[in-house]
Amino acid sequence: MNIRIIGSGSYVPDVVVKNSDFSEHVFFDDKGNPVQSPETVIGKFKDITGIEERRYASEHLVASDLAFHAAQRAIDDAGIDRDTIDYIIMAHNYGDIGFASIQSDTVPSLASRVKNKLRIKNPRCVGYDLLFGCPGWNEGMIQANAFIKAGMARRCLVVGAETLSRVIDRYDRDSMIYADGAGAVVVEATENDRGLLSYESATYAYDELEYLFFGSSYSRETDPGVRYIKMKGRKIYEFALNHVPLAMQACVDKAGIDISRVKKILIHQANEKMDEAIVARFYDLYKMTPPEGIMPMSIHKFGNSSVATIPTLYDLIMKGNLDTHAFSQDDIILFASVGAGMNINAFTYKV
Repeated sequence: MNIRIIGSGSYVPDVVVKNSDFSEHVFFDDKGNPVQSPETVIGKFKDITGIEERRYASEHLVASDLAFHAAQRAIDDAGIDRDTIDYIIMAHNYGDIGFASIQSDTVPSLASRVKNKLRIKNPRCVGYDLLFGCPGWNEGMIQANAFIKAGMARRCLVVGAETLSRVIDRYDRDSMIYADGAGAVVVEATENDRGLLSYESATYAYDELEYLFFGSSYSRETDPGVRYIKMKGRKIYEFALNHVPLAMQACVDKAGIDISRVKKILIHQANEKMDEAIVARFYDLYKMTPPEGIMPMSIHKFGNSSVATIPTLYDLIMKGNLDTHAFSQDDIILFASVGAGMNINAFTYKV
């Protein structure tokens, strides 16, 4: 028995925030000292991350709203009765945060809220939240695979949604990386050789625990009791390059497939230069260079929406909405992600 994706959906918010919109911001370093002019910061930012603009959720929406819209589209795409879903696995990291609020709301769970918004009445449709950093949606797919193979489920809805714009420190240059969005898929059991072939997952929390963390604003004028998403960029970059390619290699080797069969790599849209370096190092493990077009990117227009980046990217390609990228039957896709924990995961999937 295997699992296959039978429907996908995504929700890309309408509010477009361009790099130039940060031109009036004042940025500080982690010591509270002013950094270069906004124009200089913005110029370097585009060169490093590849991000030109990002999307923020409208003021009246929260993460579970975005998740609902993506989930509804995935269910419609699958053409199924929503009451036949056995599990709703809801990946996120910060819960529902209202616009201009500083409080995260996670009770009831976002999965329960999505189930309610979808009007699923069946009580045996179990919903739970999954907090696993940016690799949360990938981990949800791995868990759905386990549920289905164990006979605990026949069909699962796996969603990733985040409103990172609600937890950024506007005085931190890294705030320009983050975005909002949601992506979802419906997966079900299959008896053929397609679907999820192998996976790899790990948590590094010995020395790496606080590479991503919640911390005070870099502005000394801001309430020190309010926390914002913070990261140690250089540490994360080095960690990702040292560990993610090896996880990707282990995953491909577990599947027993030749590297030449991998047609696309859907990697977490965190930083274009970092993702390119990860993929280059992955292929270097096989004494190869990355094939042209192997790594589709959406970060240029959508930024880093954490758990939503990969399912959104998958849906964009499935719907023919990402440049010249497409999937064909029997293609092997390699999914990979890294994020707070520090967590890493990857899985191979045969279309």
